[in-house]
Amino acid sequence: MAVCARLCGVGQSRRCRRRQRHNQQDQGSDSDMDEEEEERIVGGFLDRTSTGPPHPQSLAELPPELLVEIFSLLPGTTLSNVALVCKKFRQLLKTETIWRRRCIEEFGMREDLRKVEARGVTSQDLYVKLLYPYRHILGLWQPDIGPYGGLLNVVVDGLFIIGWMYLPPHDPRVEDPMRRRPLFRIHMMESNKATVECMYGHKGPHKGDIQTVKKDEFSTKCNQTDHHRMPGGRQEEFRTWLEEEWGRTLEEIFHEHMQELILMKFIYTSQYDNCLTYRRIYLPPAKPSDLLQPGLFKGTYGSHGLEIVMLSFHGMSARATKLTGDPNVPAGQLTLDVNLCRPVVLPDLEQQCNIEELSRLVMGVHEEVQREQEQKENGTSATGRRAAEGACGGSSAAEEMESDHGACSDSCDSSHSSRSNPETQPFVLPMGVMARNEEYPRTCRKCFYGTGLIAGHGFTSPERTPGLFVLFDKDRFGFIWLELKSFSLYSRLTDNLPHAHAPDLERFEAMLRNMQSWTS
Repeated sequence: MAVCARLCGVGQSRRCRRRQRHNQQDQGSDSDMDEEEEERIVGGFLDRTSTGPPHPQSLAELPPELLVEIFSLLPGTTLSNVALVCKKFRQLLKTETIWRRRCIEEFGMREDLRKVEARGVTSQDLYVKLLYPYRHILGLWQPDIGPYGGLLNVVVDGLFIIGWMYLPPHDPRVEDPMRRRPLFRIHMMESNKATVECMYGHKGPHKGDIQTVKKDEFSTKCNQTDHHRMPGGRQEEFRTWLEEEWGRTLEEIFHEHMQELILMKFIYTSQYDNCLTYRRIYLPPAKPSDLLQPGLFKGTYGSHGLEIVMLSFHGMSARATKLTGDPNVPAGQLTLDVNLCRPVVLPDLEQQCNIEELSRLVMGVHEEVQREQEQKENGTSATGRRAAEGACGGSSAAEEMESDHGACSDSCDSSHSSRSNPETQPFVLPMGVMARNEEYPRTCRKCFYGTGLIAGHGFTSPERTPGLFVLFDKDRFGFIWLELKSFSLYSRLTDNLPHAHAPDLERFEAMLRNMQSWTS
């Protein structure tokens, strides 16, 4: 390896080696180092005084086992260039060790490789013909299904790349695990090349296609949509869909408005026939100062059932963005915006049962926030005037703003300090507030003022309405919609989601901004 390091131009310099040699007590290693020191470069060739075997003058002269070790450390994207260097390199790149290591390090395959090799598929074929060409579709995606959105997770599973549509549990069991439905798969089971199959419907896999539209976007197409049809026609398809989507029959859903919403969703979503466009989404990055671990949560939304939201933190705000939506507030919209600088202290249990008392507390904070917002909007000219006065010796506007910001930061810091040593307090929903699930937690850690987004059908007349954000524990929170007299309970999605982390904060925030335009 020392020879390899010197040939590649890395490693210790001769001066460093000479200093190291003087510190060594082993005389045998001194003599070996002296022989290395006697090498001289004359006219571009090594002139050796020793009579030992010649040292390699290029990478091609290194032992094959050493070259295999070096190549296995290189990213798979560079190995095609290595193969162009010479015939020897091209032959060595057929070594399974190299490709097995690439599959493990780049795609997390370990136990799956044994199953693959047992079927007679080489690691090189798996990497070159399946994993590498479709690497760009691994991770989390949001399908373009109008206001409904969705959550697709594309993963490597043995000989397959599978696109799983994640579905919330049946309403109102928000703490149940997520359900999964395969929409497509890519495999090398029947031939020496990757095959794309549609998994939609109940007749098994059939021909499909995948196209990359542009960066962070791809589309799926079913080439045999007749496989999606059922013998009983649309009625049988609707009954089957309803049982899968809601876990019950239409006769068991007594609310007429809810029946209309369900039928509307079936008609809208089934028209796509699994021919969809997907856009990449990322999990929110975490910071030590966050109130709780950001991530994905499933929550109750009244007659719309359970929906999936993404909780992220932005300075002094916690925001929940819809990944799935409904005709009123579509996917991609900011459903909750929580002001972490506005904690709300709950009264005793008897007072908590009174909706008027809770409204008084929250609306008091809401009016204060509105006044401050109006002062900011109306005080732009006054700010410039105060800045001019500050230059003449008065207190500057910048100092005042910094003071206000510092006060808010202190408030946030004090509210976050309970994360390491949380103190719980009793909690109960006020009388008259509707909850889809009566099994909500009876203790909470903290409460904050926030706003929720409501709108009419078709996302008409959207407005933010005040409410109370309730932090129960590290995996659950709730929101009381005062105007609607409704309560939403959110529970963390705990599924393993590889290839889903944002490269940086800027990329994640750009994705959030784009999400609203996707479904607006």
